[in-house]
Amino acid sequence: MLFVLRMLLMGLHFILAGVLGLVLGLCRPFNPDNSRLCARLYAWPAMRILGLRVKAEVGTLANKPPSCVIIANHQSNYDLFVFGNVVPHRTVCIGKKSLKWVPLFGQLFWLAGNVLIDRGNAIKARRSMLTTTHTLQHEETSIWVFPEGTRNLGHELLAFKKGAFQMAIAAGVPIVPVCVSNYINHMRLNRWRSGDILIRSLPVIPTAGLSMEDMPRLMAQCREQMHECIESMDRQVQNA
Repeated sequence: MLFVLRMLLMGLHFILAGVLGLVLGLCRPFNPDNSRLCARLYAWPAMRILGLRVKAEVGTLANKPPSCVIIANHQSNYDLFVFGNVVPHRTVCIGKKSLKWVPLFGQLFWLAGNVLIDRGNAIKARRSMLTTTHTLQHEETSIWVFPEGTRNLGHELLAFKKGAFQMAIAAGVPIVPVCVSNYINHMRLNRWRSGDILIRSLPVIPTAGLSMEDMPRLMAQCREQMHECIESMDRQVQNA
């Protein structure tokens, strides 16, 4: 019964947050800080409706360089609400072009200045990536990317795609890894207290002076650090 009630409230919240976010986007379209404000709009009420408790240790993210590429592990659609609590100032996200057609949320996502990529069209996808490189170099805006490219459903980190690392190296900006504990398989939404979630940002990884030949090593370094961090947080949650 509690689960059903929560899903009904989440549905209403999703619609209300979408309407308010759309109004914000129409008032100041494509402002790079719209994404942070809309993320908070979705996240704060959702965590209370769902009964999830989030503990964030994100000092390196909060004090990030003006322009950087933020990479995070991607478990489920709930990531919108979980990570929404820690999205920093002037940060936009990369998403699939098909998101644009999701009622309210898609239009909000677009007006918030986020980058929509057509993965089925290599030429358009490359053009979008070049645009994000220019943004990183000249607009003091950061890009949030899920380098796995799809949801891992709380299992082992998937292999990383190259896009985030190509952008960071091409623009010469650092990478900030952000990890969330494996929560999707441990949530108990039929209980008043549904579970604990940990979020932790790792030290900034510079890319200045790197070339595309260095990309495999950079990807492996980031993935290994994130894997170790997620395992550590999972043990901390289990022992709490």
